[in-house]
Amino acid sequence: MGDPKYPRRVWRKPKRPLNYELKMDELKILGIFGLRTKRELWKAHTELSRVRHQARSLLALRQDERQEKEPVLMNSLAKIGLVSAGSTLDDVLNLQVDDLLSRRLQSIVTKKLGFKTPYQARQAIIHGHIMIGDRRVDIPSYVVSLEEEDSIHFSPESKIPNILENSSNKKLEINSKESSEETTASDSTENSQTEV
Repeated sequence: MGDPKYPRRVWRKPKRPLNYELKMDELKILGIFGLRTKRELWKAHTELSRVRHQARSLLALRQDERQEKEPVLMNSLAKIGLVSAGSTLDDVLNLQVDDLLSRRLQSIVTKKLGFKTPYQARQAIIHGHIMIGDRRVDIPSYVVSLEEEDSIHFSPESKIPNILENSSNKKLEINSKESSEETTASDSTENSQTEV
């Protein structure tokens, strides 16, 4: 056996957790991205502050040292899609927590595979219905790189695509019935007006 691991905390609580505006913003973000607890949001804030700290420390270096170390940070962020290829450190400092949360597997699966809510996507990921390439990923907070984004798909034995198709077909049928009822109602009112 090796030395025991000393786990370190990967999130920090906000300084004023009972601030009403902060609580409302946190609840809004939790609903938009389908996060389970505020701890997931705090992890994203902590990761973003770490990246910003790296960018600020690079800005404080001399020009020759900065030219050596800046491409390492920019390439790692461009790889996961947080910044574009020709971005600068100012773009890194302007990043918001929404940018980081939108690169999670849960958010990308919600947009790409046609789930109604991010909570449905989260459940599908946790139960092993989602694959990236040849491997099954059951971690909703997995940060997807740009290379992996095109290879996200349902597992072959998953029945969720059929369920989503059936629900969308039912919704189309209901919408077509409502539109036909509206047209018949408008035709009947027109006929009654012409008779008068």
